[in-house]
Amino acid sequence: MCTQDSSSSNFDQNLASDVLVIGGGPSGTWAAWSAVSTGASVILVDKGYCGTSGCAAAAGNGVWYVPPEPESREAAMASREALGGFLSSRNWMQRVLDQTYTNVNLLAEWGYPFPTDEEGRPYRRSLQGPEYMRLMRKQIKRAGVKILDHSPALQLLVDTEGAVAGATGINRQTGEKWIARAGAVIIATGGCAFLSKALGCNVLTGDGYLMAAEAGAEMSGMEFSNAYAIAPAFSSVTKTLFYNWATFTYEDGTPIPGAGSQRGRSVIAQTLLSQPVYAILDKASEEMRLNMRLSQPNFFLPFDRAGIDPFTQRFPVTLRLEGTVRGTGGIRITDYSCATSVPGLYAAGDAATRELICGGFTGGGSHNAAWALSSGYWAGKSAAVYAHDLGANITQRSVETVGEAGFISGSQRQLHSEEIIQATQGEVFPYDRNYFRNEQGLTDSLQRLNHLWQEIRTSHSANDSHILRTREAAAMVATARWMYSSALERKETRGMHKHGDYPELDDKQQHHLISGGLDEVWVKTAPLQNARVPVGV
Repeated sequence: MCTQDSSSSNFDQNLASDVLVIGGGPSGTWAAWSAVSTGASVILVDKGYCGTSGCAAAAGNGVWYVPPEPESREAAMASREALGGFLSSRNWMQRVLDQTYTNVNLLAEWGYPFPTDEEGRPYRRSLQGPEYMRLMRKQIKRAGVKILDHSPALQLLVDTEGAVAGATGINRQTGEKWIARAGAVIIATGGCAFLSKALGCNVLTGDGYLMAAEAGAEMSGMEFSNAYAIAPAFSSVTKTLFYNWATFTYEDGTPIPGAGSQRGRSVIAQTLLSQPVYAILDKASEEMRLNMRLSQPNFFLPFDRAGIDPFTQRFPVTLRLEGTVRGTGGIRITDYSCATSVPGLYAAGDAATRELICGGFTGGGSHNAAWALSSGYWAGKSAAVYAHDLGANITQRSVETVGEAGFISGSQRQLHSEEIIQATQGEVFPYDRNYFRNEQGLTDSLQRLNHLWQEIRTSHSANDSHILRTREAAAMVATARWMYSSALERKETRGMHKHGDYPELDDKQQHHLISGGLDEVWVKTAPLQNARVPVGV
């Protein structure tokens, strides 16, 4: 536990509420709306500007929106079970489908401009990020949520019993420090993409993971964190749907066998280890090309700027790491309330594990979007009830901060955050280290990452203006250590976890891997939550 003084005199802003939401994306805004609708006072803090920052706000989002028809729901649940290694839970999937259907219909009532299909029926399986998040900001402000933009949280507060009781942070624009005491806290900070320049992901550096772990929370499924997305080599746009109509070729124009199949990303990654890969969207009809531009205009901006017609001209592609943003690992939640293992702390969206509905394979945009609005809704309601049950003096508790990384005082060593970040990226970006894994590579990377963590723990940030970057560096190193420690423990290939030394799925390892710890990382197994395995599989 950190000895940082959390007395009010050390902060420029002193705030209090029933519920504090950390993160202003879909899960955070749904959590805030749900909590305030349950009768709680709510403060939401965002590293960026709530409504515009994060991956959801940057582009279109598919949504796992399925009408309550038994056959449709059955098909929806069955579609990803095998890909995810049969680690998902039917109970959780059913709940997410129900809540998503309700919440998306609520968006329509609030005025979201859903398009209609050829028969005039509303089409509600996708959301345009800018319009979606603009509406969510408007709704939570109207409901009475206090929003602090450009105000990332740095440390959680805990009371004398170890229950989470708020957070401290800093305003990126003014440098002012803030403290927010609360009855309950919701981590909705998204996943970790390691500053890979994936679209909308540069605020997603694992900050919530670090804060939660410092308070004693556990992670789950961190081995399923090596999601890579296809992108033009000259662009950060990682929207991949349109590559279903692509032909992938070598530099000489020869098609790459298998690159357009279901396992195409593995083929592309393997090819990129030795030579460039090119793509052309030549399988799209003229009518489809027009619809593509209308549905995802920002996909085409990099091409237009470069003077490339992606339908008729080949262009180089790469794979950008999206880590746990499109992976399924995250903070472990213990029950339907989206509570963590720490009293007073809840997790939602990409900050929480998505194994419960996706297993070990990415849910892409649609499942993740459904999980964000559903888990956010549940976490907000549950946190509000928890805060209410604490009584009237919840913000008067004696509290202190937890988490020392970057706050070490008295150290003679100054931390060089950018060097730490680059070294961490060197361990998690390479395809032959993270996408294609083996025991030796994982062990070697972990040794170097452990050394980086020790460097963080024995150094100090240059000054207050550098503390955010220091904490981001610490969060990325911690995330990578949980990832690779879990990957070493899963001695099989399942979902997106491809282990070269154990290339087959092992029925005896059909369980979750729980991880945690900071100075000493640990990993243990946990049984599935009501998962269903088809007969004969």
